[in-house]
Amino acid sequence: MQNTQFAAADPIGWHGTTILCVRRDGHVTMAGDGQVSMGQTIVKGNARKVRRIGTGGTVIAGFAGATADAFTLLERLESKLERYPNQLERACVDLAKDWRTDRYLRRLEAMMAVADKDRSFTLTGNGDVLEPEDGVIGIGSGGNYALAAARALISMPDLSAEEIARRAMRIAADICVYTNGNIIIESI
Repeated sequence: MQNTQFAAADPIGWHGTTILCVRRDGHVTMAGDGQVSMGQTIVKGNARKVRRIGTGGTVIAGFAGATADAFTLLERLESKLERYPNQLERACVDLAKDWRTDRYLRRLEAMMAVADKDRSFTLTGNGDVLEPEDGVIGIGSGGNYALAAARALISMPDLSAEEIARRAMRIAADICVYTNGNIIIESI
C-alpha cells in the first residue's frame, strides 16, 4: 500500500535529487546534490550525479532518477557523442529517439540535463529534447525550487553562473527533503 500511495503522489517516480544547469556570459555550470534516498531514509550523502562526458570532457551531464538507469543512459549518450562528435543536439535527439522506441530503454526511469559550451538540453524518456529559453534547467525533486531560485538570481549581473548555481542549490536544499547541501559542480 505504501508504494501505491507514493506512486500516486509522484507519478513520474523521480524524487531523489536536484540537478541545476545555469548558462551565463559564455560559461555553463551544472550542479547536483549528493543525497541518495530510499523512501524516507537517506542512504548516502555524497553521490556524484554530475559528470563530464564526451571526448575530452566537453559535455557535462546531470541525472535524476534510478541510478542504474541513469548510468545506462549516460553510456548511451557517450556512444552517441562518439558517433556525432561536437554535435550535442544530434546526439541527444538520437538518444531520445532510441529511449522512446527501444523496448529495453523505454522502461528506464531517469531524466538528464546535458550541456556543452554552446547549448543545454533536458532529455526525458518521452522523447523530449528541450532547450531552455533562458539557459537555466532544473530537474529532480528539488529541480523546480532550484530553477526558481536561479531565475531570480540571474537578474543579479555581478553573479557568475557558478555562484548562481551554488546559491540556488542551497535554497533548494533548504526546501526539498530529498536534496542536501553536498553540492557537486562541473563548469565549462
